[in-house]
Amino acid sequence: MEKSKISIGAGIGLLVGIITGSVTNNIGLWISLGLCIGAGIGTVLDKKVK
Repeated sequence: MEKSKISIGAGIGLLVGIITGSVTNNIGLWISLGLCIGAGIGTVLDKKVK
């Protein structure tokens, strides 16, 4: 089974968003930003490999 770079990027972005959100006391904003940025990075990495 091949792992998707998009899901890996979204997972890493989610972790970064949770950590940043808990530090800045604005979890809702940073979870959504982390998911979006992580999925974007995963998409770019996925297209470069193919």
